[in-house]
Amino acid sequence: MVDAQTVGVLVTAASVTVAAIYYIVNLRETTKNRRATLTNNLIQLFTTKEFAYTWDAFQRMKWDSFDDFQKKYDSRVNPENFALRVSFWNLCDSIGYQYKTGLIDIGTVYNVAGIWIGDAWFMFGPVIKEYRKTDYPRDMYENFEYLAEVLGRMRGQRDSDWDKKMEQVVLTH
Repeated sequence: MVDAQTVGVLVTAASVTVAAIYYIVNLRETTKNRRATLTNNLIQLFTTKEFAYTWDAFQRMKWDSFDDFQKKYDSRVNPENFALRVSFWNLCDSIGYQYKTGLIDIGTVYNVAGIWIGDAWFMFGPVIKEYRKTDYPRDMYENFEYLAEVLGRMRGQRDSDWDKKMEQVVLTH
């Protein structure tokens, strides 16, 4: 026969177990929702009219070498272009860091902004690498670079001609 004290202990143990399971499930769901919210907040910036203007400005930029780039677009000669460019680079670097730390969903990033981020790295990566030699710390925009590489691999899996297309982007700038 089971006494009342044993039943009480079993009921308490079962209650604690159910509460722990509920807490774990709730915590996972909360984490998933926070991740989705953060991802959407970051990515939403790519869906604005302002971003379209920024991207258009990037597409109109032309340079033949790093020296040519500096003469036309460096912050000392073209502060407006610098502000557009650096705000975008900072956004991409932030997204890259958030992805590295597991806080955002790379599938959403890819579907909303992956092509722009990848194209931007192919366009500006060589410039950033040159600035790292002179004006920037060596790790400046490393998360942007990392993110572009991840997104580029994803694009390559979906579009086998992607590398050829990116060569053309690099050649035109």
